[in-house]
Amino acid sequence: MYEAVDLRYPIDQFALAPYSEKLKESCLLDIKFLPQALEAAVLNLDEHQLLTPYRDGGWNLKQVVHHVADSHMNGYTRIKLGLTEDNPTIKPYDEVSWAKMRDVDEVPINVSLTLLHALHQRWYVIVSNIQGEEWERSVFHPESKKTMTVWYLFTQYAWHGRHHTAHINKLRERMGW
Repeated sequence: MYEAVDLRYPIDQFALAPYSEKLKESCLLDIKFLPQALEAAVLNLDEHQLLTPYRDGGWNLKQVVHHVADSHMNGYTRIKLGLTEDNPTIKPYDEVSWAKMRDVDEVPINVSLTLLHALHQRWYVIVSNIQGEEWERSVFHPESKKTMTVWYLFTQYAWHGRHHTAHINKLRERMGW
């Protein structure tokens, strides 16, 4: 029997889980190894494949790779702000508009992959050294009108990298690439 699958969420939607050492260690590995996992997901794909959307109405794989770099630059900054300021207001951005900008069309994905390797090396050092109550430090998101803890951001961005890597890997499976 055919099981309907929501291609938008290949690893399910993000759900905040309470702090645990086990989840922290798992998320640390996600942050540390996301660049390698994303790079492996796009390995040997040609330009036609990179321009294939991962689902109807979704971004193509090139947009996905550049989006992860854009998003994770923001995530890194948001966590650092949360750790160094008292509940700062973070800057939302229009990720759909960012995905349509010329740099996404014209810059090869290896540039964003290289950026992610450097960014995640620094990000891993920051998050692996967070202690105790620092996880409860927060930022304010004016668009959603929510206060978000550093723990929330950390686990959400760890999920986010796995989420988009799964978009690419699941498309490769469906297409037999």
